[in-house]
Amino acid sequence: MTVAADGKRLTEFSHGAGCGCKIGPGALAEVMALLAPSQRPDELLVGTETGDDAAVWRLDADRALVATTDFFTPVVDDPRLWGRIAATNAASDVYAMGGRPLFALNLVAWPTDALPPEVLAEVLAGGADAGRACGFVVVGGHSIDDPEPKYGMAVIGEVHPDRLLTNAGLRPGDALVLTKRLGIGIATTAVKRGVASTALVDAAVASMIAPNGAAAAAAVAAGATGCTDVTGFGLLGHLRKMAAASGVDATVRMADVPFLDGVRDLADAGVVPGGSQRNRDWVREVVDGSPGETDLLLLSDAQTSGGLLFGAAPDRAARAVAELGDRGVPAAVIGEIGAGTGRIRVL
Repeated sequence: MTVAADGKRLTEFSHGAGCGCKIGPGALAEVMALLAPSQRPDELLVGTETGDDAAVWRLDADRALVATTDFFTPVVDDPRLWGRIAATNAASDVYAMGGRPLFALNLVAWPTDALPPEVLAEVLAGGADAGRACGFVVVGGHSIDDPEPKYGMAVIGEVHPDRLLTNAGLRPGDALVLTKRLGIGIATTAVKRGVASTALVDAAVASMIAPNGAAAAAAVAAGATGCTDVTGFGLLGHLRKMAAASGVDATVRMADVPFLDGVRDLADAGVVPGGSQRNRDWVREVVDGSPGETDLLLLSDAQTSGGLLFGAAPDRAARAVAELGDRGVPAAVIGEIGAGTGRIRVL
């Protein structure tokens, strides 16, 4: 689909693909280390200390606000689909904390000389579609003129303070559950290069527009305390942060990790976003076992609007996977958690 007067596709305006455009985890860690810790009031339940998905502010004994923001460059050429994907992805951080989104504000960067306002209207309509699907309302926002289009949201949600999920909550003995297939970064890079099959595009889009609300409810019902959503840092990158914050080691069984059909062949052919390669380089120092180079790339692939990754007691994790499967959510138990210091073993 061409959207510009000169015949350019939407993804041709982007230097990367979706969450693959994030600053690399290693570089970001260096920046964050330079920031002096701010004074932490008692009401701030979750701040920046463990690099969690969202900030959480307690209002009273039964209510807390969850605040997050996310935006990125085009991942597909259909503007309405891009808007829906970006908004679904932004709301995912609220679900990763065990909460539910309430309302959101649009964040827009737009090349006003290159793309007509009708295309932007379609992007915003896609964001509203996601709001209806997730049950939150979109109320205004902010825009700037920018040569590269970007779209996302600031999302406010709520959670009960006693049912809060964090990336520091993994426990030895937990089984690891992943609720979406991996390979989105490779798929969206294939879209950008014009080499993605129709089947792969359809599967990737269906995954990216699927809200994580059911997965969050399943995690809470399973007694999970540790959870994150798998986005720009890839499965291993987010798991590295969780394992370090929780003071545990993790094991990932490659054979049990679900992937989109066709992404391994694309990875072997070099269709891999730069963000995934940066993730691989960052996690390599904490990975044990002997994963092949393609396996390591697939597990490090930068996801856009990826699934949740949570830990729960093995029997309750298995029950959650079965119940999610009955609802069409492709969840799987992919490993387990043990005592340790933040290492990840790939089998």
